[in-house]
Amino acid sequence: RYLRQGNISLVREALRERGRLRKNAPHGVYKRAFVIPCYSVWQKIFYDAGLKIYDLLAGKYGIGRSRMLSREDVTERLQNIETDGLRGGVLYYDGQFDDTRLLIDLAVTAQKYGASIMNYARVTGLRSNNDGRLTGVEFEDVEKGELFFAGAKSVINASGAFCDSIRKLSDAEAPPVITYSQGIHLVFDKKFLPGETALMIPQTSDGRVLFCIPWHDHLLVGTTDTPIDRPSLEPEALAAEIDFVFQTAGEYLTSKPTHSDILSVFAGIRPLVRTGVAAKTSSISRGHDLFVDKSGLITITGGKWTTYRRMAEDAVNTVIEIAGLPPTQCITADLAITAVEDLEISEDLHFQIRCSRADVVRAVRKEMARTVEDVLARRTRVLFLNASAAIEIAPQVAEIMAGELGKDNIWVEDQVRQFRETARAYSLK
Repeated sequence: RYLRQGNISLVREALRERGRLRKNAPHGVYKRAFVIPCYSVWQKIFYDAGLKIYDLLAGKYGIGRSRMLSREDVTERLQNIETDGLRGGVLYYDGQFDDTRLLIDLAVTAQKYGASIMNYARVTGLRSNNDGRLTGVEFEDVEKGELFFAGAKSVINASGAFCDSIRKLSDAEAPPVITYSQGIHLVFDKKFLPGETALMIPQTSDGRVLFCIPWHDHLLVGTTDTPIDRPSLEPEALAAEIDFVFQTAGEYLTSKPTHSDILSVFAGIRPLVRTGVAAKTSSISRGHDLFVDKSGLITITGGKWTTYRRMAEDAVNTVIEIAGLPPTQCITADLAITAVEDLEISEDLHFQIRCSRADVVRAVRKEMARTVEDVLARRTRVLFLNASAAIEIAPQVAEIMAGELGKDNIWVEDQVRQFRETARAYSLK
C-alpha cells in the first residue's frame, strides 16, 4: 500500500528498522511467509514487480526474497483459498512479533540501562517556571491516590492517541496535530486457514489491505480503517467493521467463518499526523512527526510499531538539543533487547488457551502486572485470543495474583467483576 502511494522513504525506513528489530530481539521477532493469491496474469506481474522493489529497498535488511507461485503452490500453502479463477500468486516475507511481549521486553531493557519505570501513574499537570519553560511533571499514583512531582530539564509527550490532550496541559490553545483512525481484528480457530503461511488480500473496498495471519495457534483477520472523532481507552469494534472483515475474507476462503466462530474481537486506535485535508484516513501517511511547543514540550506521534526505535532516537536527540545536554551517540540500533525469563513450566489454566499459573506469577513478579486485565490482556494475550476462556479463568488468575500481592477476597471479587465488564466488548457471544 505504501509503495502504491509512492511513500518510498517510509517503506525504506520501516524495512531498515524491521531488520534491526529482528537482529536485536530474535527471541520475539519471527520471519513469516505471506502469499498474495492472484486471479489474473496481470495481478501476478503487478504484485511480483512491486515486491521486487520491496526486496530492493530492504537491501541488507531483507529477510527473504519474493517469488511467483504456481496455482498448485498457492493451494498447498493456503489450504482454504478460493480456487475458482486462481492463476497463482506471489510469495514474500515479513516480520511478526507480539506487541505486548515486545513492549514488556523494552521496558525491562530500559530499566536495565537506568530508566525508572512507573506503572499506573497518571499525568495530572505540567509545571513551568516564570519564563513559561517546563520544569517537570505532576502525576498521581492511581493505586494509592498519592500525588507526586518529577522535576525535569525536558519532557517528552509520547502518549499516542492521547497526545493532543497532553499538549493542552502545556498550552491550552494548542491546535490538534493528529486525527484518529480505528482498526479492528477478528480471531478464529486456525482451522479456517491451516498451515503457517499468511494470506494477504491486496485490495479492499476501503483502500486498505486485509491479512489472515497465523497468531498464537489461532487465525488473526484484519484490519479496518474507520475515521473516529476521539480516542478512548477501550475502543469497541463497530458492526459495520465486523461485517466488512467477514465479507472481504469470505471472498477468498472456501470454508467461511460465521459470527458464531469469532473467539475474540478487538479494536485499536491509530494516531495519524494531520497533513492537510485527506479524503480517507487510509491515505494519510503512517510516518511520524515531532513537535516542540513554546514551553519546550516535545511531542512525538504518528509512526508505526516497526519504527518505534527511530521515533525514540529522534525524540531523544531533540531533548539533547533543547535541554543543552552533552551530545551522545544513540546506541539502540544495535542494542540487544532483554527477554523476560520464564519461572517454570506449569499446566495451563484452560484447555482452549495457553496460560499457566507460572505465566501469572511471572507477570506479577517480573512484569509489573497489578490487575487481572494486566495479566490476561497486557502480559498474555488470552483476552485477545479467546474472550470466553479469559472470562472463565479470571477468578483463578485473581486468586493467584492475590497470593502474590497480599490482597484479600474483596480485591479478588472486585478484580473479577471489573475484568468481566471489560471482556464483554471482546465477545459477540
